Amino acid sequence: MSETADFALDSTLGLSLVVIFGLLWIIFGWYLGRANKTHEDFALAGRNVGFALAAATAMATWVTSNTTLVAPQLTYQFGIWGMVGYSFAALGLILFAPLAARIKRLMPKGYTSGDFIRLRFGRAAWWVFMVISVVYAFGWLVSLGMAGGILLQALSGLDYHIGMTAILIICVGYTLFGGLRAVIATDFIQALIIIIGVVGIAWYLIDTVSLESIHTELSENHPRLLDLMFPAAIMFLFNNIFFGLGEIFHSNVWWSRALAFKGKVAFKAFLLGGLLWLPIPIVTGFIALAAPQLGIFPPSADMVGPMVAAEVLGKVGAIVVFIVVFSALASSLDSLLAATSDLVTRDFYHKKLRPQASDKQLFKFNRYCIAGIGLLTWLFCLPQIATLGALLNFAGAFVASTIFPIVLGLYQNKLSGTYAAVAMGSGTLLGLVSYFTIGFYVAALTACAISAAVCAVGVMRSRNRFDWNKLQESS
Repeated sequence: MSETADFALDSTLGLSLVVIFGLLWIIFGWYLGRANKTHEDFALAGRNVGFALAAATAMATWVTSNTTLVAPQLTYQFGIWGMVGYSFAALGLILFAPLAARIKRLMPKGYTSGDFIRLRFGRAAWWVFMVISVVYAFGWLVSLGMAGGILLQALSGLDYHIGMTAILIICVGYTLFGGLRAVIATDFIQALIIIIGVVGIAWYLIDTVSLESIHTELSENHPRLLDLMFPAAIMFLFNNIFFGLGEIFHSNVWWSRALAFKGKVAFKAFLLGGLLWLPIPIVTGFIALAAPQLGIFPPSADMVGPMVAAEVLGKVGAIVVFIVVFSALASSLDSLLAATSDLVTRDFYHKKLRPQASDKQLFKFNRYCIAGIGLLTWLFCLPQIATLGALLNFAGAFVASTIFPIVLGLYQNKLSGTYAAVAMGSGTLLGLVSYFTIGFYVAALTACAISAAVCAVGVMRSRNRFDWNKLQESS
């Protein structure tokens, strides 16, 4: 652990903040976890989450390392379209609102997105979907773990591996104790911290540096960042829309919430959560535009956000930045740990390996699963193999291929399991080809287009009609 004047925080203070926040969240998770009496309580918070908590967890979970670290990175690389394009990911939450209401109505006793795919499309499509879900989940988990290390390294010089390990231990700890109940309750607090902190940082930056000086510096020395016709940035804009839709529509993180929210809360909660989230990437991305004016050229583009904020705000500001980004990381990492462990427990352990497992056995296995997923994530994070933006966008080819099978599967009874499996498989493969041959900013677009074409053929050629009552078998 190095201590140097070049950093806004010394390493001891950085580590102390981690320990303090870690203990607070873990104790809070343990306290909330005492109310969990059954596996359903642990996995779905008793299916009784109210509107305020529902909207807050939707917004806070979507404010991730991507919003607080990758949005500035992409603004630093693509300019105006970087932050505006990233904000369009709010469409995922907003458009999932009617889907969430439909899911709740069709599957009132469902547990996971895998339940839906298995019952609606059959075994082949289920296997393709599960591969996509696992790849995406670990891609997101690793990006969040890496972000914890990058944050502490950028602000205090603390070793990347210490920060990464700390964020994982903390989130695994309170999720292990409290399940989804603890995840949603902490998300509510984290949402308030994120909104207040992000607005405060941006306001102070504008007041200190001024919009005129930032614009002058960019116009004279970095004009492409203000170019609204920057081709790669425009492609990123549309790619990010479909990436965001795929992320939310397929992920058990959001399905578990739709199934956990009580009554008719789901539609309103996701709609409000999306509207609250919409301006946050613009605010966090704007911070990166001040980097050239301040003479900040980070060693890695995903460090630009916290470095600029810490430079302008000093030590107090660095503490605020740490608290905001830490809250954003925790609000997503805990959700993903819970949702992925639910998917493994329900779809693999319960449905494939131990159909006769008791509630107590499911409860116990789910906790073991959270710990195991946390350990695997830590191992994948060790090498720090890519920047956050590159790592996350690799998953775009996978998730965008699920958009049309999910939407048509919920609303159109003609699409068969065979076509759904082919749509997801071919979309993913060709999306990956475009990722490596063209660039990350077209992977999701390609995957979605191929998947849509296959689904269109499937609907036109189908002679069968799915019986919606079969989805009631998910209990």
